[in-house]
Amino acid sequence: MRRAPGLSVRLKLTLSYAGFLMVAGALLLAAVWVFLLRYVPDGVLIARGPSVPDRSDLLDAFAPRAAAVLAFLLVFGLVGGWILAGRVLAPLARITDATRFAANGSLYHRIALPGRSDEFRELADAFDAMLAQLEAHDAEQQRFAANASHELRTPLAVTQTLLDVARRDPNADNRQLVERLHAVNTRAIDLTEALLLLSRSDRRSFTRERVDLSLIAEEATETLLPLAEKRGITVETAGVMAPTIGSHALLLQMTTNLLHNAIVHNLAEHGTVQVSTTIRPDSAILTVENTGEKLTPQLVSTLTEPFQRGTERIRGDHAGVGLGLAIVKSIVQAHDGALTIVPRPNGGMCVAVRLPPALSAARSSRPTERAPSRNGQTV
Repeated sequence: MRRAPGLSVRLKLTLSYAGFLMVAGALLLAAVWVFLLRYVPDGVLIARGPSVPDRSDLLDAFAPRAAAVLAFLLVFGLVGGWILAGRVLAPLARITDATRFAANGSLYHRIALPGRSDEFRELADAFDAMLAQLEAHDAEQQRFAANASHELRTPLAVTQTLLDVARRDPNADNRQLVERLHAVNTRAIDLTEALLLLSRSDRRSFTRERVDLSLIAEEATETLLPLAEKRGITVETAGVMAPTIGSHALLLQMTTNLLHNAIVHNLAEHGTVQVSTTIRPDSAILTVENTGEKLTPQLVSTLTEPFQRGTERIRGDHAGVGLGLAIVKSIVQAHDGALTIVPRPNGGMCVAVRLPPALSAARSSRPTERAPSRNGQTV
């Protein structure tokens, strides 16, 4: 943005210091003059000569000296103000240099302003914290772009290989080729849709409305009930009404991802998934717990990163594209919530989503309880 040139802040502060000093000096001289006029009346002054001076003689003697004092104060104020303004604004120069470094793409630079806390140091610390977040976000985006490119390249490379094999052998049966191409294409479509959903939630470009997490949990359970029955997983839902404000579609996708992850990464036989909702004065909570193999806290802490599936947790044809929990985390952050993932002592993990409650829900005294259900059927 182009602006017209103006006075520097240092020059403005210098003129302010000098002007204030001049005003203070003028007031002081005026007070001295008033004192002389009040307490030294006509004919009382002691003269060095034979005649007695009057007030006009006092003015002639006082005015030149007052002008000299004001001139000295002006010069002193300008020089001293320039030096003082330079010392006061020195931290601002370091902040400006760091801003230029950041504008040129050097996010690693830090101001690291020394000294005790004041306004400039608070600004510098806040700017350093912003640079650290930008650097971490930039590194995360670079990793995400590299991983997404790799994930998208894989189905394309497989498709190219299958087509090359079919071209070299035109007499081969194409039914199996079509099935494999269909599976690879479906996976590429799922990955693309997941990337678009992740981008949408990151931008927070959605309409907010009143949503009940308990109803969303029931809807997600009914959707994934055939998959749970196929794998022999028992899904139990229970809880109370948990109203919040957000996007119904995104919150349903979040719950579906959590429930799908809990079903797929479970025990081979007699596994269980528990979905519950609770309401607190400060949050509406959705909890998804599942049985499964024992997980380390180190592995669990990486599961929300894009394309971090954990190789030992991949099983069968429902391994997903590696963005399920990353999408969950992005949706939760877009709704100003908090996501907590902890491993269970006996295996599996517990995922808790805390979202801001709807205002009317926070004022209600007791929420209405819902009957627990098993595999989507009320018991």
